[in-house]
Amino acid sequence: MCGRYAASRRPEDLAGIFEIEKWDVEETLAPDYNVAPTKEVYAVLDRPVKDADSPRPVRQLRKLKWGLVPSWAKTPEGGARMINARAETVHEKPSYRRAFTSRRCIIPADGYYEWVTGTAERDLEDEGKKKRPRKQPYFVTPADGSVFAMAGLYEFWRDRTLPDEHPLAWWVTCSVITTEAETTPLAVAPDEGPRALADIHPRMPLMLTPDRWDSWLDPADTDPDALRDLLAPPPTGLMRAFPVSTAVSNVRNNGPELLKELEGPEEGTLF
Repeated sequence: MCGRYAASRRPEDLAGIFEIEKWDVEETLAPDYNVAPTKEVYAVLDRPVKDADSPRPVRQLRKLKWGLVPSWAKTPEGGARMINARAETVHEKPSYRRAFTSRRCIIPADGYYEWVTGTAERDLEDEGKKKRPRKQPYFVTPADGSVFAMAGLYEFWRDRTLPDEHPLAWWVTCSVITTEAETTPLAVAPDEGPRALADIHPRMPLMLTPDRWDSWLDPADTDPDALRDLLAPPPTGLMRAFPVSTAVSNVRNNGPELLKELEGPEEGTLF
């Protein structure tokens, strides 16, 4: 799954990476090293610009809320639960299938956090001793330092309790698509701990390699079967993972120190 990630790149940098044609300086977000559900995040999407002379899709960097609210939802309350969509079923689930065919996006990240339960804590659980597991967080990121381009969907939702001219009358929300975690060895693995992403968690965000960006973002591509081909996992051996401070477990903590690589898991959280 993807429940927390880091996004520190400036919009100017993202504009160069993704060949952005339009972004609003008033929508600039500060670097976020602990992105959590319901936060506002950057998303790259291709969409015609409102009131423009040409109807052609324009590559845009937009500010969206993480947690998809389907257009037909009566209230936005379920958005916090819809942060992830499974690649295997996204084409058929009522909440996602319309967005899958016409409203796809890329959610840029430095990488994502995932937690594992330490061996000692699992042993206590097996013995029937009730102790809240203390989980070790790991940061997963491309080994070459490139952007982690997460496949995503976005949707529009109209708040009917507000007048048309109200700035919050329309919500634009998004979800990250996930896939099975890789079982092959990491490009760079910690000295002690997981050797593959599947050792950390059975799911991972679906990373799109640059050769798939244009096809994924193109709103003219609406064939579900062709689009499903784009959901194939990326080549193996691109990722590294390393332990980071348990401070990231508290969403109130936010700063570049959360990405500092530890020499090993913190005491009491041995893998």
